Amino acid sequence: MIDVLLDQDGDLLIEGGDFKTGYSDNQHQEHILIAHKGEYKESPEVGVGVADILSDDTYDEMLIEMKKQLQYDGMKIKNIRFQEDGKLIIDGKYISENG
Repeated sequence: MIDVLLDQDGDLLIEGGDFKTGYSDNQHQEHILIAHKGEYKESPEVGVGVADILSDDTYDEMLIEMKKQLQYDGMKIKNIRFQEDGKLIIDGKYISENG
């Protein structure tokens, strides 16, 4: 998906006096996982609130919620899992309107 890009601090990237656009799937995934339900006025049911869940031992439930939220956003998820080093791996992509 192509969208306006943000920097590491969440500020708009500006290039040549204009908003920088580019591949944004990872950016969208990050925002959905970090956001809590109710933070998006247009879609109050969107959000995982991963920071609150990470302290729990219920990783299966957390992965299910992450998958559900990303699918709700239009992604087709093949797999979502944690590596042994704790890195989250999301194998999926946004489904285009043309198929």
